[in-house]
Amino acid sequence: MAHIVVIGGGPGGLIAAETLIQSGHSVTVYERKPTLGRKFLMAGRGGLNITHSEDLELFLTRYGAAKDYLEPLIRDFTPTDLRNWCEALGQETFTGTSGRVFPKALKASPLLRAWQDRMEQSGVRFMMQHDWRGWNDDGSLAFRNAAGEAQSVTADATILALGGASWPKLGSDGAWVAVLAQEKVSISPLRPANCGFITAWSGIFSERFAGSPVKPVTITHAGITVQSEIMITANGVEGGGIYALSSAIREDISAHGSATITLDLRPGISIATLTERLQAPRARQSLSTYLQKSGGLSPVAIGLLREATGGKDIPDQSPRALAAMIKALPLTLTAPFPIDRAISSAGGVEWRAVDSNFMLRQKPGVFIAGEMLDWEAPTGGYLLQATFATGIAAAKGVERWLSGQ
Repeated sequence: MAHIVVIGGGPGGLIAAETLIQSGHSVTVYERKPTLGRKFLMAGRGGLNITHSEDLELFLTRYGAAKDYLEPLIRDFTPTDLRNWCEALGQETFTGTSGRVFPKALKASPLLRAWQDRMEQSGVRFMMQHDWRGWNDDGSLAFRNAAGEAQSVTADATILALGGASWPKLGSDGAWVAVLAQEKVSISPLRPANCGFITAWSGIFSERFAGSPVKPVTITHAGITVQSEIMITANGVEGGGIYALSSAIREDISAHGSATITLDLRPGISIATLTERLQAPRARQSLSTYLQKSGGLSPVAIGLLREATGGKDIPDQSPRALAAMIKALPLTLTAPFPIDRAISSAGGVEWRAVDSNFMLRQKPGVFIAGEMLDWEAPTGGYLLQATFATGIAAAKGVERWLSGQ
């Protein structure tokens, strides 16, 4: 019986541990926090989006540049498999109107409790408040416990599932990057993903509208259009529509210093119809009242029009020009929000740094799972699906390596 150490108590590490214990190995999970799955629990506060129900071929396209790497893993552990896994834990799932899949409890905590109980009954050991520090000179794993004491641990194989660098207070702080860099592991820099972006609001707009949603709105960038909502923040924008486009926006900013998105503030109406409505006499109405009554715009949408024109020159004398502006309002974004405010992170251990077993080429016996690998995906269930799939793949890689395959 081999002894496997899994470092990281999030979903990627836990599914790897469960896969290995079911194969008859001895497994110990080390977690730096006092409890397991803190980011998993936080993600489930608004309803745990576990996966997505769309056709698998379309599903796989959501992984962009990493599709070729992730496709065989997700075909091996599909969204249907993940739903069946949830239901085996007594957590029935359902498909929402958007196609997203949720546990009926709409929370992560019942699922995590049932999962931890099942693993403990299967023999998985959990060592909480153990902070991994790398390797000792003799090759053993170096930890510091809650009392600050150094501890050395030996293992037949190790799976690292330490997450990216978003939500560092919950445990994923990217500290592993420096440790693996010392071992000459090639790592793509960690970057914010599914994040908001900074824009130069005026003080008046920021003070009045920070925290206000803009909905419905259609957002277009680089030829891709999504309809969702955005949230105005004190120094920028965030929300589902922004997250969906965040990868391309981030790379555009990296290449050119800024990126421009286009907002359709009245997505449910044609420009011709809007032009006709804006031909109604303004009379003594203020411009804001006129835009609300004739154009159907909310106060925050009107504020966005003013921001785009520097507070003046809104073309209220030309219904056609005004309608065109409402239907295609440019907004310049200058930087992503910091990574600690992002939902997830891009970058990580490069695919060329691991072999077909997900073992580090520079560190035999050490395997990588989850968000540590260089992939990203939009929200909608794609993040958790790939995290589970890579955890299972790393566990199977351990088994093949131990058996000499």
